[in-house]
Amino acid sequence: MTDLVLALDVGGTKIAGGLVDRSGALRRAVRVATPTEHAEQTWQAVVDVVEQVLEGETVAGVGIACAGPVDAVAGTASPINVTAWQGFPLRDRVSTLLPGVPVELAGDGPCMALGEHWLGAGQGSRFMVGLVVSTGVGGGLVLGGRPFGGRTGNAGHVGHVVVEPDGEPCTCGGRGCAETVAGGPRMVAWARRQGWQGPENADAAHLAAAALSGEDLPKAAFERAGRAVGLAIAATAAVCDLDLAVVGGGVAQAGDLLLDPIRHTLADHCGLSYLDGLRVEPARLGGQAGLVGAAALVLQP
Repeated sequence: MTDLVLALDVGGTKIAGGLVDRSGALRRAVRVATPTEHAEQTWQAVVDVVEQVLEGETVAGVGIACAGPVDAVAGTASPINVTAWQGFPLRDRVSTLLPGVPVELAGDGPCMALGEHWLGAGQGSRFMVGLVVSTGVGGGLVLGGRPFGGRTGNAGHVGHVVVEPDGEPCTCGGRGCAETVAGGPRMVAWARRQGWQGPENADAAHLAAAALSGEDLPKAAFERAGRAVGLAIAATAAVCDLDLAVVGGGVAQAGDLLLDPIRHTLADHCGLSYLDGLRVEPARLGGQAGLVGAAALVLQP
């Protein structure tokens, strides 16, 4: 019997696929940009990735991490950043590509948390939240040493904890979510509104470079984002009695630019005695966390 699992990570900007063995090692990987305009166009990109990754290999199962919300019970995906997919039957469609092979689906945030708990910065923690701070802000929970998805698989979606009650409208339909402050494009847009003159195609990496070079507005954007993420972590930790928050994603690649204001905010807002030991650590698996966590849905059910 093969020891390989097909892992897929479907997001608003990229679709990644890989073969993962039982130790969690990524044997082969493919990544393409996500076409988001038409549902079937997005699906065909998934098919293309699957075909390129498999290349005739047989697998013991398929794990899918997908931008949320997802319905892990129904097997459907409705990613906020892939508007063409609303209630898309992703698990069943993947099953048609590999008849008889078990297929598991979860949100990309929960998969990142699961991957980091298995092989990354979360090893040994029993009560943790993993956060993906990127285009948006996602997250997932590990409680009692096991992934906790809640009723539909979306528990831990900390990007939609409200941190500014009268803040900017969010793509989820609410206002003032952490994602409206700490999502990369939102950070750039805020800095521009304050007068930052960055490159026309600037993203969070450009903003980080400018902050590291000493520019005040980019530094303020990271301070603001870190505070928002810190408030979301503080609320989640108080509710779930956590000992660890692992922060990853593209924006988090800025390191202490984001992590320092997160830690300062936690120091100000985590006064309960049971939160004394709460730690914040950078993710270790980088862009592989989603694939590793997706594989873990099959390898560590």
